[in-house]
Amino acid sequence: METVSTSCAHGGVQGVYRHASAATGTDMTFSVYVPPHADDAKLPVVWYLSGLTCTHANVTDKGEYRAACAELGLIFVAPDTSPRGEGVADDPAGAYDFGLGAGFYVDATKPPYAANYKMWRYVTEELPALVAEHFPVDMARQGIMGHSMGGHGALTIGLTRVDRFRSVSAFAPIVAPSQVPWGEKALGGYLGDDRAGWRRHDAVALIEDGARVPALLIDQGDADAFLNDQLRPGFLVDACDAAGIDLTLRMQPGYDHSYYFISTFMADHLRWHGAALGTVSAHQGEDMRCRN
Repeated sequence: METVSTSCAHGGVQGVYRHASAATGTDMTFSVYVPPHADDAKLPVVWYLSGLTCTHANVTDKGEYRAACAELGLIFVAPDTSPRGEGVADDPAGAYDFGLGAGFYVDATKPPYAANYKMWRYVTEELPALVAEHFPVDMARQGIMGHSMGGHGALTIGLTRVDRFRSVSAFAPIVAPSQVPWGEKALGGYLGDDRAGWRRHDAVALIEDGARVPALLIDQGDADAFLNDQLRPGFLVDACDAAGIDLTLRMQPGYDHSYYFISTFMADHLRWHGAALGTVSAHQGEDMRCRN
């Protein structure tokens, strides 16, 4: 693992790192914030999955999570959204919603994307093992969250890996990709035309097929330009009602799809994860000297 950069923030360390991924066959870059902590402490971790067109840098630069993570003692990990590099297949038309920056958190089976687009395996297996090796993470206390396409990823991974994630939340997620244009394009392009195989990558379908989590927190702006065509949170409301899942859906008046929206409610989500992960104040009574 190569350290790209480190900076002090709120008494902790914000780092950016790069490594050669066996899952994707490419170099992958990710960011990790480690809050102030005792030398022998193991801290809970929240994974954040970003949306279409994003890299690790969007939330790292604009997510405004570090103060809350320092307060709560949460490690925050943000991976990239797709493989990148020479020879990695992209959308033939150069569209923003497929290919580079749009891995959709699936393991592609359809050529040419099957060669590199293994984002499910990367996010659920390879990157967690790397983070556990190099950072003071308590792997028994993990939460997952994301935005838009990353909200889709957080929901589907959280619903599938209930043995691993104690808490799941999302900002403006794609809740039923099998039923909206973004998802139909991505799942068809990466997995092929057999819609039965799409269901394990569709949160609403997973719930219909029996997947359960104790609770979900969703924030959605009512001024989001993608609300009615691509996001459709009502589908998730219906599925959770039928399944008895405790869904908190907060429709936020006037908010759009941007990081202005995400950063506004980021601390709420981290406190919600912190409550589920059993966090306590990390630097109460301590100084804020950076241990870089």
